[in-house]
Amino acid sequence: MTALRSAADPARVIAAARAWLDTPYHDQASLRGVGCDCLGLARGVWREVVGPEPFPIPPYSRDWGETGPREVLAEGARTVMIEVAPAEPPPGTLVLFRMMPRAIAKHVGILTGPDTFLHAYERLGVIEEPLTPTWQRRIAFAFLFPAR
Repeated sequence: MTALRSAADPARVIAAARAWLDTPYHDQASLRGVGCDCLGLARGVWREVVGPEPFPIPPYSRDWGETGPREVLAEGARTVMIEVAPAEPPPGTLVLFRMMPRAIAKHVGILTGPDTFLHAYERLGVIEEPLTPTWQRRIAFAFLFPAR
């Protein structure tokens, strides 16, 4: 059970995530300084903080309005990370955003403070920005990186 696992040091998670700042956006990539999307950013932080990726990531669509019966990202994260309540996740938490009502959660970010987060955004690359009420209300799931 993930409930028995200890969480990685949030300062280490945040430092690893910030090392990706200004990495250009590139769909389905995960190479710091070269290109990544939001999931690629999370995968890169995982590799630095936890170790090798636990399973290969299959190709995925970029459609933030995608609907369906399964929360694929949340299900995958649940198998290897520590789920926490999405209402007030602490810094260092991986958050999954539901970008449109009734759509599945398809965008991820890493909280860097109580009111800031880091994510990879098309045309902007990896940026750190305020966690505005608009972003906050889109948080559907929250997970802590496990300790090595």
